[in-house]
Amino acid sequence: MSYIKAEEILPEELIRQIQKYVDGVYIYIPRKPGTRHPWGQETDYKAELKIRNDRIQSDYASGESVTALSRRYHLSEKSIRRILQKL
Repeated sequence: MSYIKAEEILPEELIRQIQKYVDGVYIYIPRKPGTRHPWGQETDYKAELKIRNDRIQSDYASGESVTALSRRYHLSEKSIRRILQKL
């Protein structure tokens, strides 16, 4: 998400009205209902996690311990177990 200066897009009167409630702070304006993108749609992160999780499952199936996987992938053992439950 990037920030845009209010002065560049909002009318001066609207800015004054907003300043009555918040002055000099960042505010988040959510998207209109129905225009939100599902998590991970705009980046490759969701696909990268799937590849990582598939590798974890494969390594575990090959005999690697939860503790070793935890160290290798820099995740807690609880996170590794959660990934393995999805087998």
